[in-house]
Amino acid sequence: MRLRSLLALSDTGLELVTGEDELDRFVRWVVTTDMLDPSRYLSGGELVLTGLQWWTASADSDAFIAALARAKVAAVAAGDALYGEPPADLVEACRRHRIPLFRVREEFAFATVAEQINRNLSTGRAADLAAVLDRHRKLVSGGGLDSVLELIHRNLGTACWVVSSTGRVVAGPVKAPPEQTRIACLAAPRLPDVITSEGSRFTLFAVDPDGTSRVADWFMVFESDYKDWPEERRAIVAELAGIVALERVRLDDRQSAEGRLAQELVELIVSDAKPADIVSRLELTGLGLSERYLAVAATADSGGVRPRELRSLLREILYDRSPAAGVIDGEAILLVPIGEDGTLEDRIHRAVEALEPGLQGSRLAVGISGGVDGESLRGAVEEARYARRMAAERDQPTSVVRHDELATHMLLLASVPDEVRRMFRVRLLDPLSNYDRDNRADLIHTLETFLQVSGSWTKCAELLHLHVNTLRYRVQRIEELTDRDLSRLEDRVDFFLALALR
Repeated sequence: MRLRSLLALSDTGLELVTGEDELDRFVRWVVTTDMLDPSRYLSGGELVLTGLQWWTASADSDAFIAALARAKVAAVAAGDALYGEPPADLVEACRRHRIPLFRVREEFAFATVAEQINRNLSTGRAADLAAVLDRHRKLVSGGGLDSVLELIHRNLGTACWVVSSTGRVVAGPVKAPPEQTRIACLAAPRLPDVITSEGSRFTLFAVDPDGTSRVADWFMVFESDYKDWPEERRAIVAELAGIVALERVRLDDRQSAEGRLAQELVELIVSDAKPADIVSRLELTGLGLSERYLAVAATADSGGVRPRELRSLLREILYDRSPAAGVIDGEAILLVPIGEDGTLEDRIHRAVEALEPGLQGSRLAVGISGGVDGESLRGAVEEARYARRMAAERDQPTSVVRHDELATHMLLLASVPDEVRRMFRVRLLDPLSNYDRDNRADLIHTLETFLQVSGSWTKCAELLHLHVNTLRYRVQRIEELTDRDLSRLEDRVDFFLALALR
């Protein structure tokens, strides 16, 4: 409620003494005090009622009003009961510190004045709450974010957009904000931030800075500098952020029937489920058996993007493709219809690289398979997951490995039935894994290193920090446990493929 509205209230006995130019200030609450310095008990925006008990000399007026100015109160109202009217030095101090001064006629008790004003303030807050609920109702009933942003524009006179971390304009005016604003949403050291672009000032806010990683968040872009806003406009930002967050939750498919079916489909693909079960679930999910698909797998290192956020982020990159998405052991996996777009891999690659400023020290690894039909999804997912593991080995913030960068033997293995691959891996490596577990040995790592250096005893011993004789003993144990001979090329190849299938 504004100060000028106080003069229209009956039963308050308020009369303006000075401060006509400050009557557009907002009153947040009413406080009564007769302390000379009550500033530590004030938080700003109050109407301070005082009986002037603190006044003993003209210097007291300046001390009292200066304390109120530091506390950023809205105004002060002095009672007539003690001195009949506000002392002249009090009026002068109010003018000097730009604090509006009211007088309260003697026949009006402070308790009555405070009750009348606070009742009107409570009514105003109820109206504000009703307005908030009405905006939420419009949002849920189908008005969407565009209607809310239009309301902001119409009432505040500033354009506002909601953009995703990929730069997609989720809602807002037809003319999109400058590209620089979208980049700054990810790269700014902290938000809110103000930038200048194309001759205008833009303020950038994160929608959920405390609950969502920067790279996976949505952002609000205002075509104005929030530092110039009055307090009531700044308060609207938090309200708008809540509405935007609600819309994002509404669009999250994880709790929908389609989202749950997609998760189940991904779980079936990476398990030992029968191909017929996968095909059946594929049709339930709404994906066509004859369509062509890419599989995409992605992880972020610990402390970075959460798996659920990573899933949403990949869906955002491919929002127009309606991908089926799931999360398995912290790895996000998407099945993406290719359609007629032959540049989909390039699009994913560019989008992932553009996210680097928002990672803030984390690393994002992505693998992309080749195109397959619905009956070959398992092989595509295996290929994407292997490509993702290769990407994770690279020491860079974002890394994307595509199917054409994979070794040809992995393409071959991806087409082999799951049961055959599992039995091949188990037969060769389980004896070594069991021995390592029971004896606290390191035969698997020794085998892997030995193959990496093409069987060089000296190089392998150096890498493992072992004596060559100790290395020879370990290799002998590997050969005894597996009934293989590591001097034979065929056996080395078998071990190499088994290790690749882990």
